[in-house]
Amino acid sequence: MENITDSLKNIKSGMVVTAHPDDAEYGCSGTVAKLANNGSDMVYVLCTDGSKGTEDKNLSPEKLAKIRNTEQLNAGKVLGLKDVVFLGYPDAYLVPSLDVRKDIARQIRIYQPEILICQYPMRNLDGSWGFGHPDHIAAGEAAMAAVFPTARDHKTFPDLYDKENLEPHKVEEVWIMGHPDPDIIVDITDTMDQSIDALYCHKSQMAGRTKDEVKERVGEWRKNRGREEGMTYADTFKRISLRN
Repeated sequence: MENITDSLKNIKSGMVVTAHPDDAEYGCSGTVAKLANNGSDMVYVLCTDGSKGTEDKNLSPEKLAKIRNTEQLNAGKVLGLKDVVFLGYPDAYLVPSLDVRKDIARQIRIYQPEILICQYPMRNLDGSWGFGHPDHIAAGEAAMAAVFPTARDHKTFPDLYDKENLEPHKVEEVWIMGHPDPDIIVDITDTMDQSIDALYCHKSQMAGRTKDEVKERVGEWRKNRGREEGMTYADTFKRISLRN
């Protein structure tokens, strides 16, 4: 696995596309914090409104969506994000439709990221997460389709170019989090606390756990990622280069 930690300082801009508020905090926020701390312009694009993530039967989807949007904005401040974009599709019903693909491509053209981080667009049946969340799979597929070829070609959804004056943009690399066979690794030991602070902003999803409990739980996953490479905490990704 290639250690790309030192090369992060050369990345000027990046985008993270996920299904729900808190997905990126669990999956890649240590890396995002490192990038932002190095001066990279980092943008989140959230596909759904997060309106189903509760066991409280008295909490309406509309109120929960507002809570989770606020939590994500607070997490973004902790991480130093340039912007957080909410596409607002209903939680639990996301599919990789042409509308979702177009909306992500629009944000790619607006912010012009060098790298795009997304979720694994397939089911992984041999891990503890079992089936996986269908929204995660849909968000990953839509994001990858938006990168190639949608955001690249001015004749795909021509109104983005003709009416919205958004120039096509070529993302240089896609990094897939949650991939069962990652090939790049980032040492996030120095941003682990920042990452946990961002994750703990999503208090509606913490089920009453303390920050220390959250750090212990999530930290174990990240220790496992970095153990073979001699890192205390790490994020791993599968990298797809589009440079050529």
